[in-house]
Amino acid sequence: MVDGAAELDQDVEIGPYSIIGAGVKIGKGTRIKSHVVIEGRTTLGEGNAVFQFASVGSVPQDLKYKGEPSELTIGNHNVIREYVSLNPGTAGGGMATRVGDHNLLMMCCHIAHDCILGNRNIVANGATLGGHVVIEDDVIVGGLVGIHQFVKVGSGAILGAGSMVSKDVPPFCNATGDRARLHGLNIEGLRRRGFERRKIDALRKAYRIIFKSKLKIKDALEKVRQEVTPSSEIESLVSFIANSQRGVCR
Repeated sequence: MVDGAAELDQDVEIGPYSIIGAGVKIGKGTRIKSHVVIEGRTTLGEGNAVFQFASVGSVPQDLKYKGEPSELTIGNHNVIREYVSLNPGTAGGGMATRVGDHNLLMMCCHIAHDCILGNRNIVANGATLGGHVVIEDDVIVGGLVGIHQFVKVGSGAILGAGSMVSKDVPPFCNATGDRARLHGLNIEGLRRRGFERRKIDALRKAYRIIFKSKLKIKDALEKVRQEVTPSSEIESLVSFIANSQRGVCR
């Protein structure tokens, strides 16, 4: 059932028993399986795949939401598996939820209102992102992970299965546990992405200074800037920690 006000581009496929509401825009080559509901001010880019029983764009699960015309924007080439739910934004969070490109959202995961996901992230089965969560790029969120509202997860991080994450997770780090603590760097993830040995060694040195030297964070970050070979990855790590609003996992 496709509302006459919905906008479908070329080659869009809609499976049986799916419902596409007014205000929905779907880019070319996107495939919608059966029993999917897409509603609200929702935009999907090109080449996405949405599997059966997904709920995309339904009103936020936030008691403060009063029907404001907020949006959900999904980029290109994302895979949204069975029973995934994605909600649009709210007036308290910028009015928009945004998902980038080439993300894999596995079965039963939830992307709440005002979340921002970058590119090439994997959110595994049953993981839940509370409102206003930011996930940068190339992050792996393990199964059944719970992420507290307003938490930020840096690029290249990995969250171990079942973790309860209530503090920011710096880029390239491995966070696991209840409440999640850091357990070194995501070395395997760095290797898979083709990081050179020298860059990995530099990140290891920075990690040791920041989290194992017992220096105050401000002093540790200054020492990293002085003693570790500069690179975009080191600057990303240092800047993320320096600008954290919730404080980082330790």
